Amino acid sequence: MSYALLLYMLLCVVIVIKQRNLFVAVIILGIYSLLAASLLVVMDAVDVAFTEAAVGAGISTILMFATLLVTGQESLRSTTKTGITPLLLVILTGGLLIYASLDLPAYGSKTAPVQKSVVTQYYLRQGQKDTGAPNIVTAVLASYRGYDTLGEVTVVFCAGIGVFLLLGRRRKSNQDKNS
Repeated sequence: MSYALLLYMLLCVVIVIKQRNLFVAVIILGIYSLLAASLLVVMDAVDVAFTEAAVGAGISTILMFATLLVTGQESLRSTTKTGITPLLLVILTGGLLIYASLDLPAYGSKTAPVQKSVVTQYYLRQGQKDTGAPNIVTAVLASYRGYDTLGEVTVVFCAGIGVFLLLGRRRKSNQDKNS
């Protein structure tokens, strides 16, 4: 199941790269986010999947559509030829990331160093009693890291407000030019 989701995600990436209609590209990126959320559900990270669906497929898609309303739906085709350097840079970066991940423990391994951590053991033993949350991920995100989560939500909110303010300023300057 997870391999099929990964394959569909890769297909979405290829479609977005080839797509010149930005409206279609935004829709495909929303689908990509939903596929990523589905993959996280398969990996038993339901809380993270919910966040991905809300932020990735929800808020980000709305902000991109709002931007398209102001800027237009067609991407401008570049008249200059792009060299091979960007492709080589992407391949090099991808290779370095794969190389760096080779020594990671297997997914879900009980012998992974994080499983032996004192903090992990405390959260697993005391999480539900300390917080009353039904699962440990919710306990960590909502209680133990509550201020951190509040900070992240504040950053996303401020970014959204900033985008809308910039779009409003651009719309006003376009109206002033047309009058």
